[in-house]
Parts: sequence; C-alpha cells; structure tokens
Amino acid sequence: MSSSSELIKLDQAFYARPAIELAQDLIGKVIIRRVGRTNFRARIVETEAYIGSHDLACHASKGRTTRTEVMFGPAGHAYVYLIYGMYDMFNIVAGAVDDPQAVLIRAAEPLDDWNADLSGPGKFTRALQITRKDNGLHLSNNKLYLTHDPNDRPKIAVTPRIGIDYAQEWKHELLRFLEPTSKALSTRKGLTARSD
Repeated sequence: MSSSSELIKLDQAFYARPAIELAQDLIGKVIIRRVGRTNFRARIVETEAYIGSHDLACHASKGRTTRTEVMFGPAGHAYVYLIYGMYDMFNIVAGAVDDPQAVLIRAAEPLDDWNADLSGPGKFTRALQITRKDNGLHLSNNKLYLTHDPNDRPKIAVTPRIGIDYAQEWKHELLRFLEPTSKALSTRKGLTARSD
C-alpha cells in the first residue's frame, strides 16, 4: 500500500457511471475519514451494487421519496440511511442524475495499525463515525473521501447480494463484489458463485 501522500483522490468522473461498474472498481480503494485532527483510513474489500428503480432490492424501486432523493441527484454523494433502527448504512451514489443507483460499502480493512472491526456495513459506519448527518455529503470534501492506489490491483469475486430475500428474482443477481482473500469480509456466503 502506498503512503497517503502518494494516493490519488477520486474525482466526480470516477463515480458518474453505472453502479455495477463502480462497485467493482471500489474494491481496493481507500476511504479516508477525518475526525478532528485524525485521519482514519480503510481499504474497501466488499461492495454491493443497486442498479436503479427496476432493481427490486434498490430503495428507489418504491419511488422518489425524501429518503431516496439523494440517489436521484449527481453521483459522488453519500447516501446514508438507518436499518433495524440501529445501523447506519453508507452508500455512494452512482450513475446519472434521475437514474437512482448506488453502491453499498459492506466491508473494509483498517490501515495504519488502526485496530477496528470493519467486517460488515454497520461495523464499518460505526468505526468510521459515518452517520445520517453525512447523508448527501459530496465525497470531494476533506472530511470523507476516497483515494486510489494505482499499484493495488485486487482479484475480485462476485456473488448474489446479502439479506435481500424480499427482492424476488433480484435476490439471485450477481451484484456483490469482494476480494475473496480478505479476512474482513462480512460473510463468505456465496463465494463459490464465480470469480473474475
């Protein structure tokens, strides 16, 4: 892993493409969260793509609401929502305006000898102190942003998404991407599905 000074900050163009592409390319990227004077860094190892209003697992499938409004806006913004009344979920808006797509960050590996468990989307947000107050935040700011190490070329596996049994035929779509060798995955379920 390159030092933080050698990493390239991701720009608007990186996010403005279909969620299925973005979800794959986010594997190996480094998210940086600044809290006070401290930067917490983590390498993303697991994502899920939600690919529009036709995707029955996507929140936008139920229409444009106050909660989903950010998904209909420009790419590169944070979409943060609460589930089970206790876990904040961090997503990155993808695609074009009025085409609601997003990528859920499911797991990451802590860097810089930071001792944190990021092996699940709720653990990830809790450790990085990402909350619904960050909903709509553009990821070009200095408090929450992503970077790219051009030397990091992870092997990626793909499986069905997790915990979406309600989504009818969409529960079988191969839209979860992960680095199969990582010890920080939220679950190893489905890893026999296919590897790239």
